[in-house]
Amino acid sequence: MTILVTGGAGFIGANFVLDWLAQSAEPVINLDKLTYAGNLENLASLEGDARHIFVHGDIGDSALVAGLLSEHQPRAILNFAAESHVDRSIHGPEDFIETNIVGTFRLLEAVRAYWKGLEPEAQQAFRFLHVSTDEVYGSLGKDEPAFSERHQYEPNSPYSASKAASDHLVRAYHHTYGLPVLTTNCSNNYGPYHFPEKLIPLMIVNALAGKPLPVYGDGQQIRDWLYVKDHCSAIRRVLEAGALGETYNVGGWNEKPNLEIVHTVCALLDELRPRADGQPYQQQIAYVTDRPGHDRRYAIDATKLANELGWKPAETFDSGIRKTVQWYLDNQPWVAHIQSGAYREWVEKNYSGRSA
Repeated sequence: MTILVTGGAGFIGANFVLDWLAQSAEPVINLDKLTYAGNLENLASLEGDARHIFVHGDIGDSALVAGLLSEHQPRAILNFAAESHVDRSIHGPEDFIETNIVGTFRLLEAVRAYWKGLEPEAQQAFRFLHVSTDEVYGSLGKDEPAFSERHQYEPNSPYSASKAASDHLVRAYHHTYGLPVLTTNCSNNYGPYHFPEKLIPLMIVNALAGKPLPVYGDGQQIRDWLYVKDHCSAIRRVLEAGALGETYNVGGWNEKPNLEIVHTVCALLDELRPRADGQPYQQQIAYVTDRPGHDRRYAIDATKLANELGWKPAETFDSGIRKTVQWYLDNQPWVAHIQSGAYREWVEKNYSGRSA
């Protein structure tokens, strides 16, 4: 028995692989293209572990995927592979179309052919779990109810539109071909190994470097924050017991505006790694021009997952964010290695044109 994980060197995928192998003897075939956010250092603790087989490749490479399926005969595939940063999708949407739509299509085609060739008992047991985002649902007003699985899709960025398309493809392959699929739509993740272009790691990294902490607009954009290891436990539970063809929303029940998140990070750094001059990190906050089409509020209703599968997050936001800040403080070499020239060029490209 084995599973195939795509995008398993990225933030959420790597955390899933690490947690899976910490709890199970079942091997993982890990397929990752190693784009800017894919990092083998995330998996350094698995070096020499025979249960982890890493393959450098693209989900859009049909021959490669077919060969891996034939060779390893996985009982399940978990698709984490995606381009996932809204700002990058605004600057360059084509990569998002290619990976999230075309790549998912080619992966589904390879998986469908593999699944059709299995023995009946193996066909019944097989699962394809597609990991998606709450951003496909669009933006909520201040007093609107949280996104349920029945909420209409209204994506507002090239990123969320490409993920919405991939969700629809997965659904169609279940209803048209009978492929045994499961889909999860998660809220904003945070935690270890998060690439420092996203809000929380960017604030930690910039604060420690004495750089401005860029806050878009008025900083009152609201997100539901989910600790990444809670997300991983939810995915394991859906894989284990989810109903075929169903979607499960995964959230942390932690709605907070971005500015509050930044203040919380600053306060933790004041406590755990004070500035040499004794001044608070909040002094580094700099309000910058908002991103185009910035969704105002996301909120996940994870009641279905709780009621049907008995899942709930283990971390509160207070416990999760403390663990996250401490992880970055304890892993400065990882942070330094990931801040390559390409990373610095991206930060300059995204923030240089935004007036404070």
